[in-house]
Amino acid sequence: MNAQVEKVVLANPRGFWAGVEMAIKALARMVERFEPPVYCYHDIVHNDTVVDLFERAGVVFVDTVEDVPHGAPLMLSAHGTAPEVVAAARERAGVVVDAACPLVAKVHHELKRRVAEGFAVVYVGHAGHDEAVGTVAVAPEAVQLVETREDVDALSATDRPVALLSQTTLSFDDWTDVYDAVRARFPDVWTPSRSDLCFATTNRQRALRALVERVDAVVVIGSATSSNTNALERVARESGCDQVIRIDTAGELPAELSGTVGVTAGASVPESIVAEVVERLAPRRGVEVLTVTAEDEYFPLPRELRAMLAAADLAADRRTSAGSALARLAERVGPSETLDYSP
Repeated sequence: MNAQVEKVVLANPRGFWAGVEMAIKALARMVERFEPPVYCYHDIVHNDTVVDLFERAGVVFVDTVEDVPHGAPLMLSAHGTAPEVVAAARERAGVVVDAACPLVAKVHHELKRRVAEGFAVVYVGHAGHDEAVGTVAVAPEAVQLVETREDVDALSATDRPVALLSQTTLSFDDWTDVYDAVRARFPDVWTPSRSDLCFATTNRQRALRALVERVDAVVVIGSATSSNTNALERVARESGCDQVIRIDTAGELPAELSGTVGVTAGASVPESIVAEVVERLAPRRGVEVLTVTAEDEYFPLPRELRAMLAAADLAADRRTSAGSALARLAERVGPSETLDYSP
């Protein structure tokens, strides 16, 4: 397709990371274990292609627990869920598996502790994002959500100590800008000893910054609903790249790309999509992988699901990738018109 593309430079890390791997494998195991339909509260991850495959395999994604039939199996998404929704789910569904990313669960725990200690909490996040909605709902009376410096300036004064927490998928630059504003407004603000920002998100942004210096254009793979994908697109532009293209699949690649093209992918993107993009770019001088760090984190399946699976199955799950789980699903529902899920 792109005879003018000389070389592709692949950012590493890119695509799936431990939290997404865990959530996708968990939902795939539920599809294998239960007769359809299996229900999932909100999209399991923010990737349209992955969601489409699960829908074709019999998963029904809902935005309210009331849409789940009594006694049906239900998974709660990786973005974290409001406590009252979790409680309603456990009353209504037959089996509930909470696939919240451990890093999001950490922020929920920090929020509970700070509120119990009398803090007013400033939460940096995107209004309406599933993760932000679920986190603020932990203690809505004590949390104020901000996205920009202007939001910080508009915060009301308080005599209570102030704590700062964050949506895990923010770009480091966006977070730093708001953090500086909060520190200026509340000099004694409490912050976690370890940043709330997802290390996988930060790693992908670091790899992208290193890549931008060496390419003529950047392709960011991921859905518009993905906060960390959108952050990658912003990072590429802010790092000085004049040509930045965000796509969901290889079929959306523009024909006019030329020179050296950098490729990265959001944390919810299967490697099979990356492979299709590279194949379609067809670089004449091949592919170079630019690695800034190695990721070897592993998150076990949610405890509710582990309790339903035999020990032998759990050992196999540790060896199975999310890509392989998606490939098994694809074999069950037939080939996709847009994507080969081969691991």
